[in-house]
Amino acid sequence: MSFNTFGRLFRFTTWGESHGPALGVVVDGCPPRLALTEADIQPYLDRRMPGTSRFVTQRKEPDQVRILSGTFEGQTTGTPISLMIDNVDARSKDYGDIKDKFRPGHADYTYDQKYGIRDYRGSGRASARETAARVAAGAVARKVLGTGVRIRGALIQVGVHTVDRSRWDWGQVGSNPFFCPDAETATRWESYLDEVRKAGSSVGAIIEVVADGVPPGWGAPIYGKLDADLASAMMSINAVKGVEIGSGFAAAALRGEENADEMRVAPGGAHSRKDGNGVKFTSNHAGGILGGISSGQQVVVRFAVKPTSSILTPRKTVNAAGEEVEVSTKGRHDPCVGIRAVPIGEAMMACVLADQMLLHRAQVG
Repeated sequence: MSFNTFGRLFRFTTWGESHGPALGVVVDGCPPRLALTEADIQPYLDRRMPGTSRFVTQRKEPDQVRILSGTFEGQTTGTPISLMIDNVDARSKDYGDIKDKFRPGHADYTYDQKYGIRDYRGSGRASARETAARVAAGAVARKVLGTGVRIRGALIQVGVHTVDRSRWDWGQVGSNPFFCPDAETATRWESYLDEVRKAGSSVGAIIEVVADGVPPGWGAPIYGKLDADLASAMMSINAVKGVEIGSGFAAAALRGEENADEMRVAPGGAHSRKDGNGVKFTSNHAGGILGGISSGQQVVVRFAVKPTSSILTPRKTVNAAGEEVEVSTKGRHDPCVGIRAVPIGEAMMACVLADQMLLHRAQVG
């Protein structure tokens, strides 16, 4: 299997399977002399960790990360950083009934068609378990970016229920099990997801990730666009079926004069190409990216996650022998996999921005 690596100057390669002994990531291209220990990485993994509420999978994985290489005396050395996370609570027997059946909506069939072999125990590389390694890589990327760039994510829709943006409060994101910025909607989601879980079903979600402090100039026209890299990063996350930047698909319903983000001279001086502080925008339909290059505004990305394919409700399918059968998936699964996708989306945003920062530095100094 190829294509396990993401990025150009800041690159990471993930490895491992859902029910293997461990999984991990090798981060290449991290500059030297950055402070980095396990304690810098673990808080991000704790946010993605399974079993934290009744609304996510009850698999009990502590997700304790170990740094195997790339640091010395608490600092990065500039060499590849290898990170490992042990799997301690895999229950492979839960998947015995589906080893020869292809779950509808899942990657079972396509993996089998492409490789002629698949790891049915938790879906192997197709499992969302792989994303723990991405979150670890994202923690390193945040070190590269420094404190000037702030990346935050939030769950803004579960099933048909969306947040009320007039009640948006970033302080609420860490106060409920949904990473929800609207406390009232978070309460509504509790009863809604309880119903979904008890019915043996699942629902999708939409996540919004915002980066503040990104200076103008990151990204390149045509094939190095910042928004193209972000779209690729988010689409590479398991179960993601759509990505939009800024107003995204809603921009199609706007007129040109509405969609254009007008510019004015900011208080305090004329425009400076060095830092862009002389210009302010009156809106941000572009999501902080113009012509593939950051404008200095907030970078805003949203992505849609489909309902979890592993559900208890029986579905019609076929098996490896070409017979028509029914399948239902036992075991421990997220009724809404989008909940834990919030820290994953943040991590992928961090990795793209770190890569683009280093590329920008290499090109223009």
